[in-house]
Amino acid sequence: MINLISIFLIIVFPFNVWSFECSEMQVYDAAMSMCMPLPMEGMHMKMLMLTGNAFMVGQAAEGPRGRRQISGPNMLMLDAGSSLGNRHYLNLDFMTTAELWTYPDNGYPEILQIGETNKNGHPYIDAQHPHSSPIMGLTLSDTISLQNGKDHLKLFMAPRGEATEGPIAFMHRPTGIANPDAPLGHHIGQDVAHISSTVIGSSLALGTTQYQLSAFNGTEPKPGEVDLPIGRLNSGALRLIHKFTPQFMAMASAAYVQEPHTNLWRLSASAYGEHGLGQNWRLYSTLIYGHITDYDHVSELSSFAQEFWLKGECSRIWSRIEVLQRTAGQLDIPDIVDQDRPRWVEAFTLGYTHALITFTGGEFSLGGSVTKNLVPESFENAYRNDPWSARVFLQIQGMKMWEF
Repeated sequence: MINLISIFLIIVFPFNVWSFECSEMQVYDAAMSMCMPLPMEGMHMKMLMLTGNAFMVGQAAEGPRGRRQISGPNMLMLDAGSSLGNRHYLNLDFMTTAELWTYPDNGYPEILQIGETNKNGHPYIDAQHPHSSPIMGLTLSDTISLQNGKDHLKLFMAPRGEATEGPIAFMHRPTGIANPDAPLGHHIGQDVAHISSTVIGSSLALGTTQYQLSAFNGTEPKPGEVDLPIGRLNSGALRLIHKFTPQFMAMASAAYVQEPHTNLWRLSASAYGEHGLGQNWRLYSTLIYGHITDYDHVSELSSFAQEFWLKGECSRIWSRIEVLQRTAGQLDIPDIVDQDRPRWVEAFTLGYTHALITFTGGEFSLGGSVTKNLVPESFENAYRNDPWSARVFLQIQGMKMWEF
């Protein structure tokens, strides 16, 4: 285990990792991993931005739990904003997805994945749940300039949005956008809070550091239902973000979450970076640690992930390495006595994407990936040793911005 962690550190930290620099009239928004307008005196701004990423994926996996199915992960994000006076910029962020209708009823096939339940109350096992459809997020924010360089205060509220915890959500971070699979550690202290109910929060940016806090409702979404519930504020999160250089950023967070049947803590730390390699190649890298307590009848569980994305003019090579804890109970392996004992599992993914057609602000691509899953000896009967899985996909993604 220590050797694997050492490898992760060696991969991530030698590089002057990826650029978070924005123009003079913009500030970096970690929640969406993009630059957003900063109000400036005497300069009125109106902006409309559309961002999307969609896949059509054909999957196959070995073993008795492997499936051959076609699925369609997708998301579309619309931002509309306007400055108000000299110090305020109001923005409405709307995220939508059709995954409830583009995933199989038993979820997007993914060996060792867990989290949430379908419309019949059955847990997703060896499958990724669809994200809340059609409204994945709806956030109203006010970015207030403190009139000292790029220092600013952002206040936001959302019936459904992101709490201030975890790493950059996998669908927003550069090392995750090429991969149609959600991380296995998604619910183990990583980026599960990117869809939270009834969120109120703030982010104070002073120099190269951001201090974030939020209150939210800790009830997990019901991905099999079309809803937008409003709950009481019973949970809270803190996140600290520091930009060490224009190409290297790190963050850490802690959240206390009150769920209907338990109260738990989620902790995370992550680092992000970018390095230019010449000849139009750039290497993006992410390292993530997640930890959760009192989850699924287990006192604590941990997860590690390392991702890279090597981007060329038309070629993209990408990878995800995951080491995390699972229990027999979570994976529905009934013939094991100690159902709630955490055991380490691993998954190693290597993928390639090629841009077939490029257009202003976007591209249409063909890609594929393979994953080697490693399970402990006690899980081998359920998975028939260490299964391989593979996927081939089409992807369309892009961003368009209009300024008025």
